[in-house]
Amino acid sequence: MRTLVACLLLSSSGLVACTASHANVSSDASHAESPLPFIADDYGRALAEAKAKGVPLFVDTWAPWCHTCRSMRAYVFTDAALARHAGRFVWVELNTDLAQNAAFQEKYPVEFWPTFFIIDPREEKALLRFAGSATVPQLEKLFEDGERAYKGGATGAEALLARGDALYGEGKPTEAAEALTLALSEAPADWSRRGRALESLTMAMYGAKQHEACARKAIEELPRVPRSLSWANSVLNGLTCAMSLPEDNAAGAELRHALEAKAREALGPPAITMTADDRSGLYEILTETREADGDKAGSRAVAEQWLAYLEGEAAKAPNPDARSVFDSHRMLAAMKLEQPQRVIPAIEQSERDLPQDYNPPARLATLYRVSGRLDDALAASDRALTKVQGARRLGVLTGRADIYLARKDPASAVKTVEDALAYAKTLPAAQVSPRQVEGLQKKLATVKAATASTSAP
Repeated sequence: MRTLVACLLLSSSGLVACTASHANVSSDASHAESPLPFIADDYGRALAEAKAKGVPLFVDTWAPWCHTCRSMRAYVFTDAALARHAGRFVWVELNTDLAQNAAFQEKYPVEFWPTFFIIDPREEKALLRFAGSATVPQLEKLFEDGERAYKGGATGAEALLARGDALYGEGKPTEAAEALTLALSEAPADWSRRGRALESLTMAMYGAKQHEACARKAIEELPRVPRSLSWANSVLNGLTCAMSLPEDNAAGAELRHALEAKAREALGPPAITMTADDRSGLYEILTETREADGDKAGSRAVAEQWLAYLEGEAAKAPNPDARSVFDSHRMLAAMKLEQPQRVIPAIEQSERDLPQDYNPPARLATLYRVSGRLDDALAASDRALTKVQGARRLGVLTGRADIYLARKDPASAVKTVEDALAYAKTLPAAQVSPRQVEGLQKKLATVKAATASTSAP
């Protein structure tokens, strides 16, 4: 699911929402089972091969902490049906936690993980940008659209869709939204790309901060889109836009409620083909819509259903790595239920099964802290820090500061946040967002205030 609200650093809790394996894990291993010949972390080589072969370049920008990225690797990119597309593109995966990939991010900024680009190697122009997860049929449509844009010659709505894709790929969401709106208005009623165009439009509108227009467009267009994953994605994108409206927006509650009803419909029968990670994203936003209405009981009821669903899916996972896809959402659901102890054993098992993965100890540090097990929390944080690198280290350090505050040691919390800010300055600018730095600065002000209140006579 193209979850716009995910993959954010929740500084107040030290929790990383989009979590997966740490950055030292081999990216070759991440696509080891894929029938597609991905080149790992070598954009220059992939670009040269694409130019030599005269084919577009497919880029999977991912992060080892992103649960949706891991879901794609465990449940989509392993599908044998993709084998017939192997010669269609040159394939490259870029781990955005690695400094060597910062130059790509400077040219093609990534806001949501994973993001897939189809690039024309002749001009290094992004023909298409798609953020979030996709099923095999969705990927195949993206392949077709990217190839069509590369070859040129599209007309009418198809040309407008290609233009919108290219503008979004260039980081121009407002212009992309204009082109995609025209595509929908000019397309025939039975246009096979209507769902894909709507989900891309709502994504572009979100990126352009056109939140009310995004929610309204989703409501307007959904009746024209067949019930499908694109339909569900458009519901989620529209609802996320509605949730982003300020509290004083007069239409906010009405738009939120209309799209909340559609999100519940997306979870109901007949079942829409989507990954478990996609379905989990719907449960997540439904807990948030209930919270937005002040309905704590309703939010807990959804969270209970959510956790039960995740536990069932985790039990069916074919291996520990695939099972760990569900760990971060299990953690979020348990914390919404204020019952962190329910998932601690599962996360402890993940740490035993995946000893090189920083995420299990990082999650345990938060779970132990909110459970009052502060010594265990600090030890888990120690274990995570021995493995994590890149911008995700900032999240682990933020969580460590919270542990020190819980231990009534604000001086250590101040030093930890100062260390995080110093570390942030060493990272490539493309790999640490201003929002992360701003969050750390606010955190530092908070912990310094705690220190002052503790030392006051």
